[in-house]
Amino acid sequence: MTYASLSDLIDRAGDDEIRQIADRDRDAVPDAAVIDAALQDADNLINGYVAAKYATPLPSVPALVRTWAVSIARYVLHRNGAPEHVDRDYKDAVAALKDVARGAIALPVAEDEPAPTSVAGVTMAQHPAPVFTDRKLRGWRGC
Repeated sequence: MTYASLSDLIDRAGDDEIRQIADRDRDAVPDAAVIDAALQDADNLINGYVAAKYATPLPSVPALVRTWAVSIARYVLHRNGAPEHVDRDYKDAVAALKDVARGAIALPVAEDEPAPTSVAGVTMAQHPAPVFTDRKLRGWRGC
């Protein structure tokens, strides 16, 4: 499940634009693989920032996250250079995601959805004593 869908992209950009930027085989139909890749890129970017404060992937998709996913995927689909308004939407989405990671923006997620725990310092793991030491291997000749 992605945070946005083809219909979300069409609602935002219009059918004509989506066909122009996602129809790589020129059959007048947006290519599903191209759309899926752009939506997955958007999810990956979103999860990268959101994971600082929330468990990902988000079990429910707030409208704000869907908007960011559409802006990012639309930008990705414009592989030959995005128009200024698409570029601005993308930059605004990334800036907002950075705010989520810093805690300046809280996502409207359910109270029972777990948030990842943050660790302030470095944790050292305790390991059992080594089985093979220099002393135990002294005199052993390998193959």
